[in-house]
Amino acid sequence: MREILPVLNGWYAAGEPFGLATVVAVDGSAPRGPGAAMAVGPDGEILGSVSGGCVEGAVFELAREAVTAGEARLETFGHGDDDAFAVGLTCGGEITLLIRPVTPRLDPSFGAVAESVAAGEPVTVALVTDGPAPRGAALAVWPDRTSGSLGSDGLDAAVTADARGGLALGVTGVRRYGPGGRRREDSVAVFLHSFAPPPRMLVFGAIDYATAVARIGEFLGYRVTVCDARPAFATARRFPPGAEVIVEWPHRYLRGTHTDDRTVICVLTHDPKFDVPLLEVALRGPAAYIGAMGSRRTHDERRARLAAAGLTDGELARLRSPVGLDLGARTPEEVAVSVAAEIVALRWGGSGAPLTTTAGAVHPPG
Repeated sequence: MREILPVLNGWYAAGEPFGLATVVAVDGSAPRGPGAAMAVGPDGEILGSVSGGCVEGAVFELAREAVTAGEARLETFGHGDDDAFAVGLTCGGEITLLIRPVTPRLDPSFGAVAESVAAGEPVTVALVTDGPAPRGAALAVWPDRTSGSLGSDGLDAAVTADARGGLALGVTGVRRYGPGGRRREDSVAVFLHSFAPPPRMLVFGAIDYATAVARIGEFLGYRVTVCDARPAFATARRFPPGAEVIVEWPHRYLRGTHTDDRTVICVLTHDPKFDVPLLEVALRGPAAYIGAMGSRRTHDERRARLAAAGLTDGELARLRSPVGLDLGARTPEEVAVSVAAEIVALRWGGSGAPLTTTAGAVHPPG
């Protein structure tokens, strides 16, 4: 959804109605998770995806019908049968979509939400998917304000409280309430779609490998910062336009910057005068991933230095070193793929093994 919002906001600002299909629930294996979206523009242009191609043709027609009727609808797609023309998911799972028309009259908060997402400001969009409240009704919730309504003051108040509770981590999913917002009832289903600021990727060591890692980090949706103490290396022209480039001693920069449980830290300097003080700070702070480049000998020496500096076995166990999965990578770009693969595997609990050697769902729920 985040990647198609700029175009959607252009349609919205021009007053051009469009259909928006959003995955609000998944059962079993499915190609896309809750929050994935596909839009159908006024001229039939398609943006985004909800299933990787399985049901997009049907969703296209349903989105256009929603715009014509001016009403939202809920549709569920399960496993298709053996009929080549049947619409369904080949993975065997099930997805439920809220398909709604979007116009300034129907959703007066959409433009403000798009602007907040572009600016990195946290916001949650609450959408009624089922029950006596109006289907498709929207309420936008920021840390300090709201816009729109789900149909009753009580429901708005309960949803606002829950939305703000999940804003920091971008919690997305369906919650159920009574018509007046009572949490012990479940007659109204509300999909909370949270847009937290993009997670950060901090790359230390402005070498050629860092350029490739920064590129793939941006591709994965991270807000990338590259830091190096050497001004000759830490130049903006060597890195993607969206990357922030900082000239500072790495440990000083990390000590003074905010990290959280979604932050990815890649230490590519493989120089003890940079690595050890930096990793002392990194391994004692919040982060989803901390990886360090270097040979196995470099890793052993670095680990011994860190232990001598007082880091515990538990803290040292967080270090992913040598960095990346074993892909046989050689070039900086191949190494970046290896690092990215390890980050993704760690995030979702993947094994890193070839899928031909594993069993179970290819797209496990989660």
